[in-house]
Amino acid sequence: MQAYSHAFEVGEINRTFYKLPMTKTAERWRREAADDFEFTLKAWQALTHPTNSPTWRGKKDKLSDEQEENFGYLRPNEQVVEAWEETKERAEALEAKVCVLQTSAGFDCSEENEENMRELLGRIDRGGVELAWEPRGDWKENPGRVKEMCEDLDLVHIVDIMRRDSVSNHDIAYVRLHGLNPEEYDYDYDYSGEELEELAGKLQDLAENHERVYCMFNNYEMFDNAQKLKGLL
Repeated sequence: MQAYSHAFEVGEINRTFYKLPMTKTAERWRREAADDFEFTLKAWQALTHPTNSPTWRGKKDKLSDEQEENFGYLRPNEQVVEAWEETKERAEALEAKVCVLQTSAGFDCSEENEENMRELLGRIDRGGVELAWEPRGDWKENPGRVKEMCEDLDLVHIVDIMRRDSVSNHDIAYVRLHGLNPEEYDYDYDYSGEELEELAGKLQDLAENHERVYCMFNNYEMFDNAQKLKGLL
């Protein structure tokens, strides 16, 4: 943790999506990192993914029947609200400013999902944590709906700017890069020098209209690609 936090200014914790660490573990991560290092984290999948999702495989042993039935899809029920409270507790332990909500492809651009999302995110206590949303599935073909949801619910739009433009007017811009293979979420990718130069230009353009710009690599060569990008910037 110390070596990483001295190499970069910010890092996104991905393991919190699969299983939340103990709060004291998150506090230890914060202590071990450089003082000026910033954490972001992915929200626990209990908020976004129903328990029949492959991402839950091997991680449902300790769930209650109510949790197994009601988790996921940002449904405004007691179990999902409690999952947010657990996530927020870890975010606060990390002193994280941003929490990532990555919805699944199964969370499609439907009226039911939109209503649930509006009710839940309008109900929860965010504390001092900004919520950043990475829509997947057919939301990507409906940028107008994404823009409306982000504006109405004060969400940062997470986007891969090497594939599509951000539609958020939020003060924060948040970029997640998965590679440029034909299949968007095939993470076996190494960005070329030319692609990183293009990315650097796009990030500089974002910085002209946003107070803060986060750029996270989510591909197998993320560490090397991030170091090269840092050099370009």
